[in-house]
Amino acid sequence: MENKSKYIFEKVSAYADKVLDGIDPQKVQISYQLEKLKPIMEELSKELNEAIEDIFIEYMDEASNAGLESEKKFQSTMGDMTKYGDPMSFEQF
Repeated sequence: MENKSKYIFEKVSAYADKVLDGIDPQKVQISYQLEKLKPIMEELSKELNEAIEDIFIEYMDEASNAGLESEKKFQSTMGDMTKYGDPMSFEQF
């Protein structure tokens, strides 16, 4: 498999969208979230013949990378929006 980490990330993310729909990850304990994701992690562990811990680590690594990319895009957009001055200031008008 060419990009196993991306595959794992996409599978777990799609599963999470279903089973964690409607919860606030900031307010729900991590242990609860992990318990809900355990079935897909076990499935991937069997499919890829790897330890479930390794699946989790690859998922978290790829999630971190995706988060960084998202942040870069956001910062790029914010940079474009603020190059004309403070967006909250009406002095420019």
